[in-house]
Amino acid sequence: MSAVFVNFGFGPIGAGLFVYEAWAARAFDRMVVAEVAPETVAGLRAAQGFYNVNIAGRDGLTAARAGPIEVRNPAIPGDAAALGDAMAEACEMATALPSVDFFERGAPSVADFFAAAADRKALQPDLPAAVVYCGENHNHAAELLAAAAAKRRRVPGDGRIEFLNTVIGKMSGQVSDSGDIRARGLTPIAPGLDRAFLVEEFNAILVSRPARSDVRRRISVFREKDDLLPFEEAKLYGHNAVHALLGYLGAEEGCAFIAEACGNADIGPTARAALIEESGAALCRKYAGLDPLFTPIGWRAYADDLWARMANPHLRDSVARVIRDPKRKLGWSDRIVGTL
Repeated sequence: MSAVFVNFGFGPIGAGLFVYEAWAARAFDRMVVAEVAPETVAGLRAAQGFYNVNIAGRDGLTAARAGPIEVRNPAIPGDAAALGDAMAEACEMATALPSVDFFERGAPSVADFFAAAADRKALQPDLPAAVVYCGENHNHAAELLAAAAAKRRRVPGDGRIEFLNTVIGKMSGQVSDSGDIRARGLTPIAPGLDRAFLVEEFNAILVSRPARSDVRRRISVFREKDDLLPFEEAKLYGHNAVHALLGYLGAEEGCAFIAEACGNADIGPTARAALIEESGAALCRKYAGLDPLFTPIGWRAYADDLWARMANPHLRDSVARVIRDPKRKLGWSDRIVGTL
């Protein structure tokens, strides 16, 4: 049976991380993407399933062409049926949706699709077991999607789908202004689509270690951890917290990009001290002895690497992107109050 990868969502993380790394692994015979934006579906199909992603390294920008992918709109019955078939045959899948709130939205919902795939795998033992990378930047995204799918199951038995949490420290964005795309020398997603994905080259993504013995992950660049929660907190209360601090202070000073805030004589030292002396000190105390990351030396090395990445002028990570959605980011357990 051919190796199939399925991804829900075609934003910067879906396209620039999950699908891109599946393509780079050269380990899948088919890559299928579920996307509801009609113009994106049409543009990708017109490009025969190939797409472009701009990658910001420390020395400059490169454009990579990935694919081919099959694009299915789950809101269209024929596409939904084809997507369901692909999920039943898939050995690796991913979700890269705006938030966990999207798991149960729509009819059929994302959870409906996973429930149906689990039912088919339970009925047909020759179909492969699968892992699902949940990329919604939520500490319990995997558990939430697993529960939503389980309550929709119609067939008893092992659905042979395991949902994995992720820690995605990859900074990414979408550039939608055509003049900005030309001025920055970016390559659009596909001909006719006036948008461009811009992601950093970082791909050291952490995932939960699968409990199943009948799965073999093909995207081997992702690193497994037995207990992912401490590393999720390091990302949320370290990376995300200092990112937000740079964004909010940068907005007050009129900075357009995070790199500008990093270089600001007042903002930069304040944020860097908060990352090391506040977030880092608290996390190292909480998780002392768990991993080299949670030591003064390990955390400072992490902070130095993160700072260099955030200050990368080629990424041009906008302040507006970082400070958007304040309702979610000011949540009780999120990057500001949660860190406190």
